[in-house]
Amino acid sequence: MKTKIVFISVLLFSLPAEAQCAMCRAVLESEEGQETAKGINNGIVYLMIIPYVLIAIVGYFIYRNKKKPGSQQ
Repeated sequence: MKTKIVFISVLLFSLPAEAQCAMCRAVLESEEGQETAKGINNGIVYLMIIPYVLIAIVGYFIYRNKKKPGSQQ
């Protein structure tokens, strides 16, 4: 039963999604230089990376504390 729930969850969350609303996309695609579109996409990537970096830092500290020599397990 649990594997079915996990499979359905993966299937639902793997569907493609648009990063911009329809109005923003229309305005950005109609621009000639595409500089604003590049800036918007860079901003989206910047905002997306921050949570992953924070999780990686916390994971590293947890890993380092678990691997200390002489620690009781």
